[in-house]
This record gives sequence, C-alpha cells and structure tokens, in this order.
Amino acid sequence: MIEFRKVSMQFSDERYAVESVDLEIQKGEFFVFIGPSGSGKTTSLKMINRLISSTEGEIYIKGQKINDYDMYELRWDIGYVLQQIALFPHMTIEENIAVVPELKRWSRHEINKRVEELMQMVGLDPAMYRHRKPSELSGGQQQRVGVARALAADPEIILMDEPFSALDPLTREKLQDDLLDLQRRIQKTIVFVTHDMQEAMRLGDRICIMKEGKVVQIGRPEKLVQHPVNAFVREFVSGATRHVGQQAFELEAMARPMPHESLLGYEAITTHATLNEVLSELAKHEELAVEKDGERIGLVNRQAVIQFLADSPKERGESHE
Repeated sequence: MIEFRKVSMQFSDERYAVESVDLEIQKGEFFVFIGPSGSGKTTSLKMINRLISSTEGEIYIKGQKINDYDMYELRWDIGYVLQQIALFPHMTIEENIAVVPELKRWSRHEINKRVEELMQMVGLDPAMYRHRKPSELSGGQQQRVGVARALAADPEIILMDEPFSALDPLTREKLQDDLLDLQRRIQKTIVFVTHDMQEAMRLGDRICIMKEGKVVQIGRPEKLVQHPVNAFVREFVSGATRHVGQQAFELEAMARPMPHESLLGYEAITTHATLNEVLSELAKHEELAVEKDGERIGLVNRQAVIQFLADSPKERGESHE
C-alpha cells in the first residue's frame, strides 16, 4: 500500500532528519512510528502526503510514486489528524467535516448524508452537535470531529500525528478504545505517530522504532518484547513492559469467562504461564483456553495480552519517559 525505498530527508546544513528508510505498510494495517524527539517519526509521516519532501529515494502509494500524483488530489485522498486538531473556528462542526467533500464537488445530499454518518460513527449526536462551533466542544469532542473530517471523503489512508497527546489520560484512553473499534469496522490503512510506547503497543499492528532518523526495528508488539534487536529497543520497550517479561502474570483476570465444555476444542495454557510463554503460543493460535487447577475457565487472545502490556506500567504508576 505504502512503500519507502531508501528515503532520506536532508537539511541544507547536511544533517539528516530521515536517512535511508526502507519499509512497507500493508493495506488495512495500523502502523505506528515511535521514537525519541528528533528521531524522524513525524517527518516520515509528513513525507507520505508531501507536506515534507524527501531529498533522496522514493515513496510509493499503490505502486505509484507520490510525486506522480497531483499534490492536491493526493492530500484530498489521504485523511490527516493532528495533535493541534486545527478545526476552522468560524465554521460549524458540520462545515468542518464537509471541507474535503465540498472541494471534491460532492452533491449537497451526499455531503449531508456523510456528515450525519460520520458524526454518529465518532459518537457525536448530529442533532446536538452539527451546528455548534469548535469552541463549544471539549478537547476530546474536537478531536472526534478531527477524526470525522479525516474520514469525510472516505480515503484509504489516514495519517495521525500524535492526535491524543494533548488530552487528559481518561479522554485519551477512551479515544484509543474508540479508534480501535472504528478501525475494526472500517479497515483503513492508518499511519500513526506517537512518543508513548504504551499507546503504540495498544494500537499498532506493527510498530516502527526510530532513532536519529533511522529505522531501528519494525515488528508486532510481541516481537519487540520478545526479540529486541539491541539495547536501545530493549530499553525503549521496557518502559511499557518492565517487570513482566519472565514473570508469571494474571492470565485469569484477562481471560474472557466461558464454560469449561465450550473450551475443549482450544489449545490450553495454565494460569502459571509466563508472558513469553503466552506470547509464543499466541503466535501459533489465535485464541487459547486458560486453565486453572485443571479446569478451563476462559479464552485469552493477543489483544487482551497487548492491552495488559499497555496498561501495566500505568497501574504501577511507572512511566517510560
């Protein structure tokens, strides 16, 4: 879907913001860029819709070089959600969402139908909110409008640049949950930038860890936990998983309760299993029966374990930053 081939972005003083990046993002994938400040993650994101131009290499979308697309059509066909939200303050919520469909000359009927559909999709009652101005909404509600606006013209690709980082923790967690639910329903290709490893592990199908403009490692969350390529990745990931890698953890709490008889067809793992043992088995089986004292008590899947990894530092009051 999106491919970087030896992509670099070099400043005039010969410093590199991004240097020789090779990667491929699959259609329908939730792909996360993460790294310290100055690692090149936001630059990489912005090169996809040509907000920043690469100085070397090529980026392809659906097999075509992005420089071969008309720049405005490229941007209209890629949704974009910013940390700053950047809604037009003088426009109503309805008008903000309708911007790109109007530029693409949709009919008024099509636009009204799409606005209604999207507001319901992001959890904002159209009857209550469509005629309000952004200043009348909370930060979380404004960010929901930002997501709706990015989806308005039904683009295949959504770029999200630290969209939740300015929100309070409870609002942020709720929007993360809502975004995961939305992605399950609409299956867009989402490219997401964050500085928060908990958020990356919670949301990403795959995570790209960057440092000083270079890709250090790309992989699924469990791969980064189990097989970090170097000490930098190990330390970066450990902020979200500290103390749980080799220890027994509470499988019983994360299992979805089910009767013993309905679990007999599943491979089983005991409540005494370590995190690495569970991740290893989930690489082979989509779901596992959880067994306690010889009794099968429920099902566990990869998402439940990743949720545990994302939440566990928060529960202990620790931080990776």
